[in-house]
Amino acid sequence: MKFRGIVLLLGSVLFAAILFAQASAQTAGSDDLPSAPSAVRQERSKPKPPPPAPPPASAQPQTSTTSAEAEPQTTPPPAEPPAAKSGAAQANPTSEGNAAQDLNPPNDPTTTITKTVNEVNVVFTVTDRHGRYVKNLAKSDFTVLDDSKPSGQIRSFHSETDLPLQVGLMVDASNSVRDRFKFEQESAIEFLNQTVRPRYDKAFVVGFDVTPEVTQDFTDNTEALSRGVRALRPGGGTAMYDAVYFACRDKLLKEPRNGPVRRAIILLSDGDDNMSHVTREEAIEMALRAEVIVYTISTNITGGARRSGDKVLERIADATGGRAFFPFQLNDVANAFVEIQDELRSQYALSYNPSDLRTDGRYHTIEILAQNHKGLRVRSRRGYYAPTQ
Repeated sequence: MKFRGIVLLLGSVLFAAILFAQASAQTAGSDDLPSAPSAVRQERSKPKPPPPAPPPASAQPQTSTTSAEAEPQTTPPPAEPPAAKSGAAQANPTSEGNAAQDLNPPNDPTTTITKTVNEVNVVFTVTDRHGRYVKNLAKSDFTVLDDSKPSGQIRSFHSETDLPLQVGLMVDASNSVRDRFKFEQESAIEFLNQTVRPRYDKAFVVGFDVTPEVTQDFTDNTEALSRGVRALRPGGGTAMYDAVYFACRDKLLKEPRNGPVRRAIILLSDGDDNMSHVTREEAIEMALRAEVIVYTISTNITGGARRSGDKVLERIADATGGRAFFPFQLNDVANAFVEIQDELRSQYALSYNPSDLRTDGRYHTIEILAQNHKGLRVRSRRGYYAPTQ
């Protein structure tokens, strides 16, 4: 009996050991597979795919505008300006227009609103029969003719004796003026020293022969302007029209202004042009678009006889509202600068709305009459170019 009990006890122990071994084997095999929570953590740890890239800037509608102002444009407008596109989308509320509004909400900082201002600004001088400046006239003393017809209401009128100046000094540096170049330089330096006021006026210096060269950019520093004048050196041929065109389009027209300013060019030359790519009338047109008055000083010191180049200088000055000076002697060049300085401080300025201005880019004539005053002469630019859409 004892032996049988021992055998049964050993068998029970052996059976229990076998069961334990099987359970251990199953546990060891299950360690090779991740549990469900581990799989979730691993899935979460995987890097997320990048979000879809936003559409390129060219695909997003942006509102750009062009303002048709009285200030002329430097270049013809493109055939299909962005403003025309955005305006068409707003005028036609189609499904595409609604989609564009969804992509470009009203609070989008790129959205701007512009207003077309059909206003013409004119700077002019008034002299009596003796050539003396008349500075005490009022708004009611003037009538404006636009294309020979009475204009609309004169919106503003000022006796502008103290407007900030933006002046371009342009000196002919061709071989034809070599003999009197030094004296002209010194006269120009004296003019700049007397005219340009620090922190108020600005001037630049351009010398030209075949091409224009800016020897001093816009500044109110008269010492820097003097160095710019002295840096001029006589050179080869003469491209005067190109130089005037460049100074008006690339310098004066692009110079920012925070309010009313007086833009002027003082041009020293003999008037003979033999190298320009633009014509005389194209140079005048650009001056009108930039609202620039051109004063010309002839360097043809010939004892009073006029040359063909003098007629060119007179035409440029007359068309832009300036004056042409023909010094009898070399010393008279300095006197011409003094008279220009006096005139720049003795002018009027007015603005008006033409009664029938269309945005067609057409040239319109201007004539300002001093009514109820006999013997007064008004000198201003002869016309302007209407804005274009």
